[in-house]
Amino acid sequence: MFAIEIPSDSMTIHQLEYVLAVDTFRHFARAAEHCRVTQPTLSMMIQKLEEELGIKLFDRNVQPVKPTAAGKKIVEQARKVIYQASLIKDIVTEEEQSVKGTFRLAVLPTIAPYLVPRFFLKLTAKHKDLDIHILEMKTTPTLAALLHGEVDAAIIASQPIESDLQGETLYYEQFFGYVSRNEPTFKNELLRTSDVNGERLWLLDEGHCFRDQLMRFCQMEQVKLRQGAYRLGSLETFMRMVENGNGITFIPELAIHQMSQEQKELVRPFAIPKPTREIVLVTRKDFIRHSISELLTHSIRASVPTEMCALQPFQRLV
Repeated sequence: MFAIEIPSDSMTIHQLEYVLAVDTFRHFARAAEHCRVTQPTLSMMIQKLEEELGIKLFDRNVQPVKPTAAGKKIVEQARKVIYQASLIKDIVTEEEQSVKGTFRLAVLPTIAPYLVPRFFLKLTAKHKDLDIHILEMKTTPTLAALLHGEVDAAIIASQPIESDLQGETLYYEQFFGYVSRNEPTFKNELLRTSDVNGERLWLLDEGHCFRDQLMRFCQMEQVKLRQGAYRLGSLETFMRMVENGNGITFIPELAIHQMSQEQKELVRPFAIPKPTREIVLVTRKDFIRHSISELLTHSIRASVPTEMCALQPFQRLV
């Protein structure tokens, strides 16, 4: 009977994980801390891999360290190898139809504060072996993290266009105006796009699809926004500005369910057609953990008002 011997100096999954950690943190000490090993151990393992391959993976003469030209190609291949290796355990877990283990879920910052509290505690209390890690990320880094295997799924506000990704609609959510009492528009029952003056508008920075969708709907190609010197603003910050008598902002439908009666007096629905976004659970096409994604989908749909689970005739997707 023949035995296959694996050379002791063959590259290992751990070595590739260390390479990815250094590429992510661009610092050997922080990469070692992330991998829960000592820095000398991590450095030695990467050096052994470099000796085996006969190339340098990282330029250690610059700070922060960076991959060499060849190192960049190795890093990209290592990502693929690590992701494919992780699927082996996922296959076994899915065959058992088991809902357990760690599940990394990215959620847009304009969705997470209003959706996650509605389902998260109830779901984790019922499935104690399921450890869901929530990461708030904008759309572009979220999709990159999915493609790189850094998260298992994501909740975003549109169907993915990337060929390696797939989306499952969770619900549809209207946009509403949030109008200060000092605004002329406050006296109107409905908000029209012609009422939206960019100079009185608080709107999120570029990179938020929430902003992009509303600008398209309101046909605002270039807007002189109120927060010209205000960077990295949040919906909650802008809501406080409006409540203190300053301008207008936009809010998603689920935010209204967390409001006091006094706050609800500042809410104005759009005239028909009402701008609406599609909230989607996105995974890679080679995703395996369907038991968890189906559980998530069911839990989220059950946590939102029934009428939000279908697109209404008076709504327009943006």
